[in-house]
Amino acid sequence: MALYSDIVMDHFMHPRNVGEIENPDGVGQVGNAKCGDIMKMYLKIRDNVIQDVKFETFGCGSAIASSSMATEMIKGKTIDQALAVTNRQVVDALGGLPAHKLHCSVLAEESIKSAIKDYYDRHGIAYDHSRFPEDCGSCESCRMV
Repeated sequence: MALYSDIVMDHFMHPRNVGEIENPDGVGQVGNAKCGDIMKMYLKIRDNVIQDVKFETFGCGSAIASSSMATEMIKGKTIDQALAVTNRQVVDALGGLPAHKLHCSVLAEESIKSAIKDYYDRHGIAYDHSRFPEDCGSCESCRMV
């Protein structure tokens, strides 16, 4: 069996939604230089729906593929639908990731939440703080699949 699925390789070689959104409604950045992966996600939201999403990722192929897949999963979805996306769903949509790369899917989930939290904060929208875990800053303690 190959280390990476064809889907992972496709999203790594041809990532979707790469770049930056000018005047975004929300921006989230997660990760740290210690683990080597940093994800930044930009959102454009209208009427509670994610109209556009882009990402910039510094990291390995799994991090790029996870970012790309996560953007595809939330584009056109409501905020609540986007918040419901889990790292497990990202892994499943990619056709799997090696165990030592699962933290990339966790970062993808966290980048979605971070960008939505920023959207709420920028627009003064009240939200349930328990839906947005504090950034731990250490991949070793990230919640895995």
